[in-house]
Parts: sequence; C-alpha cells; structure tokens
Amino acid sequence: MNTLDHWINGAASAGTSDRMGPVFNPATGEQVAQVHLASGADVDTAVAAAKAALPEWSATPPLRRARIMFRFNELILEHTDELAELITLEHGKTIDDAKGDILRGREVVEYACGIPHLLRGDFTEDVGTGVDAYSIRQAVGVCTGITPFNFPAMIPLWMFPLSIACGNTFILKPSERDPSCPFRLVELAHEAGVPEGVINMVNGDKEAVDALLTHADVDAVSFVGSTPVASYIYATAAEHGKRVQALGGAKNHMVVMPDADIEQASDALIGAGYGSAGQRCMAVSVAVAVGDDTADALVNTLTPKIEELKIGPGNADDIEMGPVVTKQAHDRILNLIDQGVADGATLAVDGRGLKLQGYENGYFMGGTLFDHVTEDMSIYTEEVFGPVLAVVRAKDYETALDMVNRNEYGNGTAIFTKDGDAARDFTDRVQIGMVGVNVPIPVPVAYHSFGGWKRSLFGDTHMHGMEGVRFYTRLKAVTSRWPKSGVREGHSLTMPTMQ
Repeated sequence: MNTLDHWINGAASAGTSDRMGPVFNPATGEQVAQVHLASGADVDTAVAAAKAALPEWSATPPLRRARIMFRFNELILEHTDELAELITLEHGKTIDDAKGDILRGREVVEYACGIPHLLRGDFTEDVGTGVDAYSIRQAVGVCTGITPFNFPAMIPLWMFPLSIACGNTFILKPSERDPSCPFRLVELAHEAGVPEGVINMVNGDKEAVDALLTHADVDAVSFVGSTPVASYIYATAAEHGKRVQALGGAKNHMVVMPDADIEQASDALIGAGYGSAGQRCMAVSVAVAVGDDTADALVNTLTPKIEELKIGPGNADDIEMGPVVTKQAHDRILNLIDQGVADGATLAVDGRGLKLQGYENGYFMGGTLFDHVTEDMSIYTEEVFGPVLAVVRAKDYETALDMVNRNEYGNGTAIFTKDGDAARDFTDRVQIGMVGVNVPIPVPVAYHSFGGWKRSLFGDTHMHGMEGVRFYTRLKAVTSRWPKSGVREGHSLTMPTMQ
C-alpha cells in the first residue's frame, strides 16, 4: 500500500510519528493509501526549516520570486491531468470538476506572478521641508495554511503561492483525507525553484493543527473549513498572538424572483447544488422561490433534471456527479434527509438508497430535492455539504431578503431576475460577502478577493487578490530626512509637525 509523506526542508519525510491515517477511494470504499500523521516534533521540524529559510527568501527581490511563480504556473499546467487524477482518486469529484479545481487555483498563481507590482508602496516628497514619507510592504514571517478536503488543489493554491511570493515562508497542512494532490503541488513548487525550507507540508489531524496554532515561531494562519473549527482556529491562534483569517461554513441561498427565466434558474441550481456532490462552500443549498407559482414551476422543472443526473465514479466518461468523500459524510447526509422528512418537508426527489453495479461499497447518493422547507427544520439550519437542495417559499421579495439576512452564515448568495432594480436593491441590502446576479456561484476571480460575512469569516481580510497581499504583508511607514551637513537646529520637546 502506498504511504504518503510530509514535505520538509525540500524533501519528502516520513517524520517521527508512528501514527497513520487511511486514505480511501470514495467510489469503491477501498483504502488506497496511508498517510503519516505529524507529531508536535514533526511540526517543530517544519517550522524550524521555514524560520531558517525566511531571512534569505524575504530578502530575495520580488522579481526573482515572480519568475519562480511563472515557472510554477507552467508546471501546474503541464501536470494538470496527473493532478486531476489524484484528486478524483481520493476526493471522488469528476475529472472535469477536478480540472476546474486546479484551474481556479492556478489563476491565483498567475496573480502572484505580478508580485513586483503588487508590493509597490507609496511615496510623498516634501511632506515637510526636506522630509519625505513613504510606505513599504514586508513579509509577515512564517505562515501556515490549514486546508479542507473539498478543494485539494484550489485552496492550497489560494494560500501558499501568494504567501511565498510576498516573501514569507510557509507550512501547508492539507486535509488528511486527500493529501496526494497538495503534496504534488508542493513538489512542483520546489521543482520550479522554490528554495529548501520556503514551502513545507505536514499531514495530520488535530495534533498537528494545534501544534501549528500555538507554535511561537508561526506568525500567521490561514484556514478554510467548517464554522465550528474556524471559530476554534481563530480564537486559538489569535490567543497566541498570530494574524488569522479563518473562513467557515455556509448556507447559500439563491432567490428566484417571479420574473426569472425558470429554465435558466433551474439549470443554475443543478450546477450550484449538485456539482461536486454539493461539497463546496459556495454550493447553493437553499432556493428561495418568491411566490407559490414560482416555487411550483421551479420544483416541476428541477425534478426531472435531478432524476436524470449521471452519477458514477469520477474517472468514468460522461459522469456529472461522483460520490461524497467518506462513509461518515454519506451517513451524516442520509441522517439529515431522514430528519427533513420527519420534520414535514416534502421530499420531491429522494436520493437515498442509490447503489451502482460494481461500486456497491462506494459513497454514492442521488440528488435530493426538498420542497416546503421552513427555517426551523434541520435540513435548512444545518450545512448539509451534500447533494441536497431545499426549496423555501417566500410570499414576496422582502420576505426572501429578510430570510437571507437572518441566516447566521454570510458566505455567498444569488438572485435570479430580469428586474435591474430588484437586482441592484438586493446587492445593496443583502448581508452577504459574495453576491451573484444571475450567477449561481459568485466566486471572485483571482485578482478580486474571496470571503464571506457573519459566521462565514473570522478575521478582517478575505483571501487572494489585494486582500491576500495585505494579509501576507505588514505595512511599514517611513519618514526620512537628510539635513544639510553642519547645520544644527537644536532640540525641541514639542510634538513634531510638518508646519
């Protein structure tokens, strides 16, 4: 059986711990590998390597760091097929979806190639007589990224390329469920020219995470995952004096107005609700239909589309939806569906009990659709993270908007309408970090920034784009004066001004 290593100081490492974690193929339910789980000592070794590499790397001119990013981007492109196969094997998503995972991450690498421009400061001459003022952005130090299972390429690529391009060194802690793609990305970064110790990777569970959060030599922590864990990450790391951005869970609503094109809206919901088996933090899990006529038309249009979804192993041809990632996830989703039925929601399409010939032990389930869901039902309140869509009926636009704003999560939302006034009002008043207008998954491009509001984000900065640059750098303001030789003005105890 294949054994997966850490990456420390420029080489693969088994570490010192004898603990192992299983890695499964979700399509078959079979264990395909085992992964070393880092001890505190392994984390110490990785952090020490990053700390040792920091002075030279942070002093490397940004243009040289950019050239490495250009080469890294080329290598990711060259190895896209290989990386996609690794993702599909361990995560279960389709090959095409896996390639999309890689592409969206690679776009952040492309953005990082512009780091000489992104790190430019400001300069003002003669703020006072013979006094100049300027600002510069410098690296934070040793950074770490803790990433989830659902995007094993994209989210690590949101973090470490921009961080190291800014002059930091980095320790990546990916999900232990699908670590092969992140390991290969780190290996490719080294091949691109990233020096030893600049990028490291430790596999592990809570023991490794806690060691990173509390380590005296770690300066900043990035995280993407569930809200309870994001809250813990933020509180623990901040208590230990670290800069933190922790992106949490979501309950993304798509408001469907009476004037919306129902075919267009239903197609959007199929992609947003069932793509990657619903295992996206930007998946739409609630459709808010304004008016009963809208809801009836939407459910009637969605039902055959969901029933006709092509489900199977992600590496098979013409498959639209693969399995969920683990048996535990599969069982949790089934329990939430059962609870939705018990709570009185109408089960319009039942995805339970799906078995595929030759893949009877895989973690497959069919697309599920609920109608007449109310805000007190667990199928609405819980983040399902599976192929389940709930339709909630709102009597009017204001009711729909209030529903979205009342929800504890604030990651993403969308409105489908032909009315520009309604769309503009929605984007202005909705209390959500990322908004789509006739766009179901409004994930910002790499040169904008990704992040939610409310309990979907802990910290002050979003990811990638200029928000990412700000997170991975510290601003330094310099006031400079070069007095004429031999001229002395004497001392003064008054507050200095530029009069």
